[in-house]
Amino acid sequence: MQDGRAPRIKNRAPAAVQITAEQLLREAQERQESAFRAPKQRVEDFEELHEYRGRKRKEFEERIRRTRGSIKEWLQYANWEASQNEFARSRSVFERALDVDPRSVQLWLSYTEMELKSRNVQHARNLFDRAVTLLPRVDQLWYKYVYLEELLQNVPGARQVFERWMQWEPDDKAGKLTSTVRPEPRVWVKWGKFEEERGRVDKAREVFQTALEFYGDDEEQVEKAQAVFSSFAKMETRLKEYERARVIYKFALSRIPRSKSATLYAAYSKFEKQHGTRTTLEKELEHDGQNYDVWFDYARLEEDAYRDVKEEGGTQDELDAATGRVREIYERAVAQVPPGGEKRHWRRYIFLWLNYALFEEIETRDYARARQIYQTATKLVPHKQFTFAKLWLLFAKFEVRRLELNAARKILGTAIGMCPKEKLFKGYIELEIELREFDRARTLYEKYLEFDPANSPAWIKFAELEAQLQDFVRARAIFELGVSQSPLSMPELLWKAYIDFEIEEGDREAARALYERLIALSGHVKVWIAYAMFEAEPIPVPRAEREEEEEEEEEEETKMVPGDPDLARRVFERGYKDLKSKGLKSERVALLEVWKTFEETHGTQDDVKKVEDMMPIVSKRRHVDKETGQTVEDWDLVFADDERDANPTSFKFLQMAHAWKQAQAQNGRGGGSGSSILAGFNAASASVQTKKDGDGDATSDVASSHGDESD
Repeated sequence: MQDGRAPRIKNRAPAAVQITAEQLLREAQERQESAFRAPKQRVEDFEELHEYRGRKRKEFEERIRRTRGSIKEWLQYANWEASQNEFARSRSVFERALDVDPRSVQLWLSYTEMELKSRNVQHARNLFDRAVTLLPRVDQLWYKYVYLEELLQNVPGARQVFERWMQWEPDDKAGKLTSTVRPEPRVWVKWGKFEEERGRVDKAREVFQTALEFYGDDEEQVEKAQAVFSSFAKMETRLKEYERARVIYKFALSRIPRSKSATLYAAYSKFEKQHGTRTTLEKELEHDGQNYDVWFDYARLEEDAYRDVKEEGGTQDELDAATGRVREIYERAVAQVPPGGEKRHWRRYIFLWLNYALFEEIETRDYARARQIYQTATKLVPHKQFTFAKLWLLFAKFEVRRLELNAARKILGTAIGMCPKEKLFKGYIELEIELREFDRARTLYEKYLEFDPANSPAWIKFAELEAQLQDFVRARAIFELGVSQSPLSMPELLWKAYIDFEIEEGDREAARALYERLIALSGHVKVWIAYAMFEAEPIPVPRAEREEEEEEEEEEETKMVPGDPDLARRVFERGYKDLKSKGLKSERVALLEVWKTFEETHGTQDDVKKVEDMMPIVSKRRHVDKETGQTVEDWDLVFADDERDANPTSFKFLQMAHAWKQAQAQNGRGGGSGSSILAGFNAASASVQTKKDGDGDATSDVASSHGDESD
């Protein structure tokens, strides 16, 4: 080393013997010396026990003499004596330690813990009393003391301890159960809940009343004590003292402006909705007449009163009076028409009409009045801007229940003519199907599709209806009309339903033709996979043959026509070639995965090997970014046939290198077959060489590019 600099390393070659970090750690662990452990002693008789105890006490006394101020030594000594069940000696050690440092919190806590472990509860109480007298500012001692009294279910004792604690004015954390010194609302609330949880309702009321007296009637103080009023009222509600709770809410709200009592007012509103009276709801409506939630609560209150009178067997005059009150509320509610022409303002309002009509139909059974309500509601809604299908459908179903089918049809027809809507068409068609009026259902489907020809589910439902009616020619024609629509929402659903229909009919040729048409339209990889699996899977025999066999003999199982794996294999090859021509690499991988699974089930080992050889390898390629002009590296899927077409010379070189490697492996292992990442390249090259030699067994470009690896 010269001039304080590190020496130059001349030989930078790696060492002959390399060592890893794992080896370094393992050797370091192995070479560590074991820590010294004192030998274990076994005590055979009392004489040896006394000797052992004397020796240990002598050691502890010697250590205490040297380090008298170390609380740790005192604690070890006292705890050892307690472990020997020598509690008197342990207390003596603790008392000696307290003479040394009487303000050590750890010492007091260990002392009381020892007494509690030995179940000397009274001793622990005395210790806590001494500790809090000597150290009244240590909250931990008070907490432990109170917890002990609560654990022993000594509630008066716990309350007395807290009162002593509060005399020293602790911080906010100490105000769990009292508020003599820290008069914050949350402290009063916690104290009241403490008393309520222990079943002392009178004491809880006394706490809350003391709090209210403390805050007084001043607006500022009442605003500060909103939490106390709310908790007091909620406690009375839980005790089913609703009048008390109402008085508390009103007292607080009468002294606080509405703008400053939003939370308390919300709690009061919720209380009145559950246990309220008409007067309270009327005040709510005076403040906001278009608060439809209050109208719902008001109507529900009157309806409950009507049902109570009815169940109690009231007179006809009482029933009429109750009915009149319900009708009055509904009439006043529906008179509050929403402003503006936006549908969102009408969503809650329209349910007032519906509930009104249902009340008249179900409770009073005044069907003429219910019909009039529906008619008024339909006239009130601005249908040119928006409509409510639920209103029209409920009106029509009401007429059906009254056996007025013509009136129901007229209502739904008017609705479709004024404001056509998908839900209206569906409800009308469902009604006609339930009535077994299939000709009317067909007409409605035609109107439905004229209104929305791009609705694929509508075409499917129409065709399914015809199939259920055994009119398969009409069903097929409907499917043809549907797939011929150029703007079509979710066309894949319609095509799948059409193909499934042909498969159910047992017409494989028709289903195959549909797949060919769909491939010409989209050419998606999922279509190719579904097409190939369709060729491989069995389908039912044609419906005509099934019906003849059912007439001759009844069989539970339907006969199936098996699929053709060769045709499925050809579809896979066509799909691979099509996706390759489009440059879709990830789709080709998805197709090959399904193809491999197919060959594992239906093919031979050679077929599986052929598909495996067509699988791509993941390669890192460099290219120049057009935007930045820098060379970047990307991961890419490399297919063997793509490399053969793009770089025939390099591909031939790789094939020869792989062949040489295989030969070396066979010579080294006695002819064992080797596998490599270049297997796909070798297989493709071997197929090309076979083709050049005149073997014309390949049936497609895919087969010629990925033939079996054979010599």
